[in-house]
Amino acid sequence: MSEIRVRPIRHLRGEITLPGDKSISHRAIMLASLARGRTLVSGISKGEDVLKTVSAFQSMGIEIKGAGSDSLTIQGKGLRGLSQPGEIIDCGNSGTTIRLLSGILAAQDFSSTITGDESLRTRPMDRVVEPLERMGAKIEGRFAPLKIEGKRLKAISYRTPVPSAQVKSAILLAGLYAQGKTEVTEPARSRNHTERMLKYLETDIEVRDLTVSITGGKELVAKLISIPGDISSASFFMVGAILLSGSHVKLSGVGLNPARTGVIDILKRMGAV
Repeated sequence: MSEIRVRPIRHLRGEITLPGDKSISHRAIMLASLARGRTLVSGISKGEDVLKTVSAFQSMGIEIKGAGSDSLTIQGKGLRGLSQPGEIIDCGNSGTTIRLLSGILAAQDFSSTITGDESLRTRPMDRVVEPLERMGAKIEGRFAPLKIEGKRLKAISYRTPVPSAQVKSAILLAGLYAQGKTEVTEPARSRNHTERMLKYLETDIEVRDLTVSITGGKELVAKLISIPGDISSASFFMVGAILLSGSHVKLSGVGLNPARTGVIDILKRMGAV
């Protein structure tokens, strides 16, 4: 076991560029793969979870260049452009990958199996599987591995039992393929990265209070996607600078989506400036 020694300091000073937001990175790869045309994604997270999403779409015939760097070039093939993977898709420890990908795979013209590591295989998938089955998907399993037989999906109106950006996103991604308008209503707001990105890529999506609706069948438009810095990573430096008198830290390029800035709001209420 390696040893890490931490020495105390008096203050923090400097400028930091944060790694790309992981949640947005997953969605950028998925949506760029489903768009028709070439997409440049800059500022991508280099984390292992995101690399699992890259590998998943490469296994379905999507050309992705630059994996492991902070920029990807993705040649999307449109909503119906994915190919059946030759092996089981391994999502590693990424709950985002397996849950969002389930929504996409449920609508394909092929069957597939997705799984993950030992930890991921203990996480229940019921909240994703149930609404997808209501849309007409055929899914075996309530824990990974999930065996998914792609079907032609129908639109539904669904109320999630708890706020969950992953469940909401899986339904919306399935809704891209469904006939009619799919609606998702949450009891409280969750992260809205998927909605914002789908709107940017010119899908038929509408947000009204706690309800998001999407009309299926419209192709996504390939566009430049720039990933902001991860505010979750930034929060450690914010707190450190506040606790150590005399600190001055500049955090560059951090994403300030109002759905993610709770940490800033709380620190301001505590007197931080």
